[in-house]
Amino acid sequence: MGDLAVGARSGHDGPEEPERPDDAAAPAAQDHTDAGSDSPDAGTRENGGEADTPRKQRSFWKELPLLVGIALVLALLIKTFLVQAFSIPSDSMQNTLQQGDRVLVDKLTPWFGSQPSRGEVVVFHDPDNWLAGEPTSNPNALQTALSWIGLMPSAEEKDLIKRVVGVAGDTIECRGTGPLTVNGKALNEPYVYPGNTPCSVDEQGGQFKVTVPAGKIWVMGDHRQNSLDSRYHQQDRNQGFVPVGNVVGRAIVIAWPPTRWDTLPIPDTFDQGLGAMAPGALGLTGAVPLVLWRRRRLTTPPTAGNPRVSGSRTAG
Repeated sequence: MGDLAVGARSGHDGPEEPERPDDAAAPAAQDHTDAGSDSPDAGTRENGGEADTPRKQRSFWKELPLLVGIALVLALLIKTFLVQAFSIPSDSMQNTLQQGDRVLVDKLTPWFGSQPSRGEVVVFHDPDNWLAGEPTSNPNALQTALSWIGLMPSAEEKDLIKRVVGVAGDTIECRGTGPLTVNGKALNEPYVYPGNTPCSVDEQGGQFKVTVPAGKIWVMGDHRQNSLDSRYHQQDRNQGFVPVGNVVGRAIVIAWPPTRWDTLPIPDTFDQGLGAMAPGALGLTGAVPLVLWRRRRLTTPPTAGNPRVSGSRTAG
């Protein structure tokens, strides 16, 4: 081919003429092309095969199982450590909560050592068979799966929801129809069900005076005359108190139905300084005046005629 090309350019058959400048330009251009590595042809020659093609994107349907799996794992982690949905099965918290409401419960703060506070609405595991005799549902497979990932409440869990009225050290008392008192201070309870009295006049537990021990809380329903709460379980192994370890978390919002969406804040009545002074603090309070009196007495300058104090020294 090279000879034919030369003959065609020279116009005669004869010895090959010396290379002309025009002919030298072609190899130079070819060398320049070969030196580059960005062209597809160069990549093909260097790799000894076809050029690399872009990786084909995976089908959405192939990625869907992976996405579902990740979503389930995240939902399980959220249910275990962050928030969980619970259904309200009874009227014991009316009108704050209605039967059929779905609430979201904060499960994160207890992991950091947070303790239940007065006024909070909390979900807790059955302390000592409080739900005996209550009917249980038989969920289908879909409901079981949704409850496992936290999108529906579990039928196996025996949980209750009430309002915290007293914490460790508090003295709570109900006389007559009320008001309910905490550490001697009367509570104004606007959340109590309309037509109910803060205290129930009965012989089963409606009239009481208790002091909450360490590690326990005292709970009551907002529908006072329709709530089997701490008042009516004073004969169980916890004397009606709920162990703090049984608390799942605080209900923070009504998430369903949309027409009932609302937050669940702590009522203002619990901001009036209800704290009970611990026995140790009471002892310290009583000891301070005695110590000051003794210190003042011992540092008083000696008087004449006092045989117990030297005139040249102060009492130690």
